[in-house]
Amino acid sequence: MDNYLKAVTPDGRLDDSHIFAREILYKGMNGRFVERFYVSPDRSYIFKPVTHAGQAGRESWVCEHILPLIPDVYPKMLARSHSSDETSWAIFEDLGKLKHAFEWDTILAVTKAMAQWHALPLDQLPAQTPAIGHKPRIELAAAEIALREEEAASLFRELYIPAKAGALLLAAIRDLAAAGNRSPYAADQVLSHGDLHLGNYAKAGAKLYVLDWEHAHLNTIYWDLYHLLDMSHPLFPRQITSSLRDRVLTEYAAESANNGRLLDRIQLGEEYALFAAIYSVWMLLLIRRDLGQKEAIWPVSQLQAQWKETADSLMQCMGKLGLIDGLRDTDIGNPIEKAVGE
Repeated sequence: MDNYLKAVTPDGRLDDSHIFAREILYKGMNGRFVERFYVSPDRSYIFKPVTHAGQAGRESWVCEHILPLIPDVYPKMLARSHSSDETSWAIFEDLGKLKHAFEWDTILAVTKAMAQWHALPLDQLPAQTPAIGHKPRIELAAAEIALREEEAASLFRELYIPAKAGALLLAAIRDLAAAGNRSPYAADQVLSHGDLHLGNYAKAGAKLYVLDWEHAHLNTIYWDLYHLLDMSHPLFPRQITSSLRDRVLTEYAAESANNGRLLDRIQLGEEYALFAAIYSVWMLLLIRRDLGQKEAIWPVSQLQAQWKETADSLMQCMGKLGLIDGLRDTDIGNPIEKAVGE
């Protein structure tokens, strides 16, 4: 057995005196690094400390209590700390080179695996399964937009969205905010990965892996679907089209039926389009704020690309809802460029 446990110091950091080499994979939002470390030239592991504030021990708990209940699409946790503070960590198997590609075979594999973990009966989940993720639920996002209607209306004008279409979407946003926990999205809760963007799923060879389960919680089916299809990320750009979105929803409905969850395909499409349109408005307001900051977390060029992707998603989903003409894949520039001097 490798002595990989010796590679971690008591304060939750890699100890160079006990490892052969190390390689940074990515930097967490709290500044800590996820790293590949070698105990010998041909033996490596993944070291993952807490990467988000307030997430201490959460991924280890999910790995031990929830992941054994779902399809085998996750890397194995080999060891973990027993601390519950920001020094906590876990060691995972090294899957080797991962291919993060927004390609049909990968998207289809994620869609089918997602439908399977969504079908897991809630009474099989631990009572301690979190009910809140790291972003606001759709009802809270709608409530935030409702409090910032003037900003949202300004956003619609910048995107050349017709006034009537913008007004109708804002009315739907107000209705959802008012419904709160009585909304249709709150009625049917499932196990959600919580952060299923392109950086958190990949293929190693022919096998799909879904990574980083620390944000797993209970939510609507549309949470994971939105992250897969329309949630943009500065580090993992990709292009979604109306036809691809419809194809994924069709496959999701079919796989859900295979697992005992019967969904009305038309209703699925309509509810998804509304969810995605509303959350895309929330995301655009967030990106606009980030672009206006002098020291944003992400480079301006990446935020501008994220803006473009999110605006495209908004326009396509509004088209699906019949609020604007066509299901066009738009060519929207970044209206914030003048504000940041680009």
